[in-house]
Amino acid sequence: MKKITIYSDGACSGNPGPGGYGVILKFNDITKELSAGFKNTTNNRMEIMGAIVGLEALKEPCDVTIVTDSQYLVNAIEKGWAKKWKSQGWMRNKKEPALNPDLWDRLLKLVSKHTVTFQWVRGHNGHPENERCDELAVEAASRSDLPDDVRVHMYGK
Repeated sequence: MKKITIYSDGACSGNPGPGGYGVILKFNDITKELSAGFKNTTNNRMEIMGAIVGLEALKEPCDVTIVTDSQYLVNAIEKGWAKKWKSQGWMRNKKEPALNPDLWDRLLKLVSKHTVTFQWVRGHNGHPENERCDELAVEAASRSDLPDDVRVHMYGK
C-alpha cells in the first residue's frame, strides 16, 4: 500500500460563520493542496471536512497518516467515539445528539477503506504543513460567494 500523509486544518470566522478547510497530501515527492469554504459553518465541521476531502482524493486503499491540530477529530476516531455515536443512532448519550453526524458518517466510511492513523499536532506552533493548511483554510473562508454548508440530519439512523 502507498504511504500517504494528509495534513488538514479547519478555520471559521465566528462559530458559526464563514469557514474553510485546507489540506495537503504528500506521497513521496508529490504534494497536492486542496481547500474550499462554506458560509454559516463551524470550525469542527471544517476540521472533519478536511480529513474527508483528503481521503476522498485517494484513488486506491492506502496507508494514511492524517496530521491535524483538532483533538476533537483525533479523539473521535482514535478513541472510537464516532463509531459509538453511530451505533447509538447518532446520540452521544441518552439525551444529547452527536454533532455533525453527516460528516462523521462519511469519514467513518472512508476510514474503513484505508489503514488510517490520526496524529495530533499543536496548532499555530510553527509546524510548516499545519501552518500552510491554516493559511489555505482561512483564505478559503474569506472567499466571496461561499456555498451553503448543507447539513444532513441523521438522528435515529
